[in-house]
Amino acid sequence: MTSVDLKEAAAAYEAASQYFLNLARAVTPELMDVHAENEWSARQCIHHMADSEAQSYARLRRLIAEPEGSIIQGYDEAAWANEPKLAYADGDVANSIAVYAAVRAASLDVVKRLEESDLEKFGEHTEAGKYSVARWLETYTKHPYDHGDQMVRATKGQA
Repeated sequence: MTSVDLKEAAAAYEAASQYFLNLARAVTPELMDVHAENEWSARQCIHHMADSEAQSYARLRRLIAEPEGSIIQGYDEAAWANEPKLAYADGDVANSIAVYAAVRAASLDVVKRLEESDLEKFGEHTEAGKYSVARWLETYTKHPYDHGDQMVRATKGQA
């Protein structure tokens, strides 16, 4: 990637953030818990994205600041989604939307300061192996679209 590419990557990351935020804020209460077959509801997607982005926020900082090869801890998304105390099934989404917005904005600040040499910095993800800043950027630029599209399907009741 070049500096121009990094600017484009930052813009793409920001656009992905906004895409999901716009969808999450637009879900009406009567559609919040509609499910497409074998998929999460909008409520579950919103809570997942807050948790996932909180993890990504910490991962990016580890990748940038800690020695290469540091451990990047995975987590069991399904266990989090099924844990009643985390309220994926029935919890208010306001705080999760706020968390998502805040951590994406803070991570975008870091993305905008990246240099080409930063893209090769890496850690060892406990589930995915070698995990570079470039891979982080690709993964977390795509992630809001994946779950945003899932919310659109859910609110229409489509698989």
